[in-house]
Amino acid sequence: MHDKQPDEVAFVRSGYNLWAPIYDHDANPLLALEEPHMQEATGDVRGLAVLDLGCGTGRHAVWLATAGASVTAVDFSEGMLAEARQKTGGMNIRFLAHDLHEPLPLPSSTFDLVVSGLVLEHLSDLARFFGEACRVLRPGGRAVVSAMHPAMFLRGSQARFTDPVSGDVVQPGSLPHQLGDFVMAALGAGFHMEGIGEYAPDAQFSARYPRAEKYEGWPMLVILRMRVEMHLPNQSLQADGASPCRWSR
Repeated sequence: MHDKQPDEVAFVRSGYNLWAPIYDHDANPLLALEEPHMQEATGDVRGLAVLDLGCGTGRHAVWLATAGASVTAVDFSEGMLAEARQKTGGMNIRFLAHDLHEPLPLPSSTFDLVVSGLVLEHLSDLARFFGEACRVLRPGGRAVVSAMHPAMFLRGSQARFTDPVSGDVVQPGSLPHQLGDFVMAALGAGFHMEGIGEYAPDAQFSARYPRAEKYEGWPMLVILRMRVEMHLPNQSLQADGASPCRWSR
């Protein structure tokens, strides 16, 4: 898939800069549905070096650091990062402004865990994203990645918010990837797929988050659980001569 063009990136970034001040207070049912499943999927993170890709307002970075992880949190929206920094004073979190369409300015084999929450719909180059996530993980490292379920696009839904100043509905920009696109990009990068969870709201959930009522029984969220594959020494290189993101034992 083609790289996202600079004007497209700027459009998404400006949308999230505008969204940042109200992002945590918007009663977004997708965030509420996602967070407990993400925490369950990551498990015990004490003592782990964790990379949060597309950290936004730091909603995952905060609980990861509180649970004992050393967190590096990356986002391309300065507005989102500003919100995150306000609530993470004194925590073991390092913030980095960076566009995930570009290679990460981080060394290989640095992290034990990569997490990413609700970012994939804004990325045109899934192969690069998963390739970089795999590259920075240590042998046996894990990745937990959530996304708005592609089925939501069939209902005309994508990331959007109401500008509290103008009252306009703003859509920062989303791409209608298929679930297979996520999976094949991850496998192509060298990940072993350990689990794929698909989640829909029920009546009890929508009673707390009324905006989810029309999606009861409809998949809103997908979470991929992956691990860096191991392989035997002397495994052949890829056709282009590059070493695949798999580790010898």
